[in-house]
Amino acid sequence: MREIQASEAKTHLPQLLDEIERGESIIITRHGRAIARLIPEHAMQREGQAEAVERLKALRATMPRVPLDELMAMRHEGHRR
Repeated sequence: MREIQASEAKTHLPQLLDEIERGESIIITRHGRAIARLIPEHAMQREGQAEAVERLKALRATMPRVPLDELMAMRHEGHRR
């Protein structure tokens, strides 16, 4: 991941967008401090998916375990006979 000063990013934005489109990630700095990160859209989608999976795993860890035979008995509950 490459770092670039904000003033330089402003001047070279079209070229930076080309690099990002090719998969490069860029950090924009101001006075030596990171202020923004430019990443390809497909990378954001993957990060969002990974975050969703982690949140589901955390939720699952808080849920009580239900034995399989109990689940099987509940599958027809509420059905008309």
